[in-house]
Amino acid sequence: MVYKIEISIDVIVHATEDTSKIFQSFEDTLDVRREDFTIEETEGHYENPITLLKAKIGKKQAQNFMNKLLESLSKEQVNELIDEIEERTIDSRFHMRLDKQELIKGNLAVREKDTIQLKIHTPIYNKKDTIKTFTEIFQIAN
Repeated sequence: MVYKIEISIDVIVHATEDTSKIFQSFEDTLDVRREDFTIEETEGHYENPITLLKAKIGKKQAQNFMNKLLESLSKEQVNELIDEIEERTIDSRFHMRLDKQELIKGNLAVREKDTIQLKIHTPIYNKKDTIKTFTEIFQIAN
C-alpha cells in the first residue's frame, strides 16, 4: 500500500562543522538537494554561530527518501524502530534521529546525540491504526 508521506528534516550545524559537507551527504545518501533546505543563521547560548537547516519533502521525493533510508539502516535498527513505534509517534508523526557524523561518512545510523531530526508524517485517522500503518511503512525495505 502506498501512503501519503511527508518528511520534515531539522539539522543544527555548529560553527565547527562544514555545511557544504552536510548538504553533499544528504544529496549522495538520501537524494535531498540543497535547494530543498531553508537556511537560518542564529546564535547559541554562548553567542556561538549556529546554522539551522530545515527541509520538508513530500510525495514521490518522500517515498524515495523512505526507501533509501530503510535500505541504508541495518535490519536490527529497522526492527528496533518498528518495536518503538508507539513511543516515537505523536499525532501521526513518527520521530527519529540520525547520527550527523555517520551521514557525512555516507552511512546511516539511528542515534540520540549530535543528530538530524526526522519527522515522518502520514495521515492516520484512527489512533489504533498507528502501529499497523508505520509498521507497513517501515517494512517496505525489510
